[in-house]
This record gives sequence, structure tokens and C-alpha cells, in this order.
Amino acid sequence: MSRAFLWKLAKALEGVGLVVILIGVFWSINLGFHDRGLESMGLEFQGLGLGGALFVIGWMIERKLGAR
Repeated sequence: MSRAFLWKLAKALEGVGLVVILIGVFWSINLGFHDRGLESMGLEFQGLGLGGALFVIGWMIERKLGAR
């Protein structure tokens, strides 16, 4: 795979990871407003875990490639 493709893939993974975190937080807030606190916390934790994992994978790929 080319270096440019891997760099774009890394950036895409980082972006998707941040979007997943954002969706998880907003969904959690919405559930919290409807007095579903425990479900809200579980959903926020899942969003942070999945989004964080995607971001870290993208970040690690980018670090392996070096500075652009």
C-alpha cells in the first residue's frame, strides 16, 4: 500500500473515532435527560471505547509513517 493511502486511512480513522465519541456523548446526554442514567453511562462508555480505539489505531498508523 502506498504511503499516501495509509496516511489518508489514518486520518479517516481518527476522524471517524472522534465522530463516534461525539455521537456517543450526545446520545448519552439525550438518555440522561429522559432519566435513564445507567443506560446513558453504558452508552457513553461504549462510544468512548470504540471511538477512542479507532482514534488510537489511526494515530498509531500515522506515527509509524512519520511526519508528512
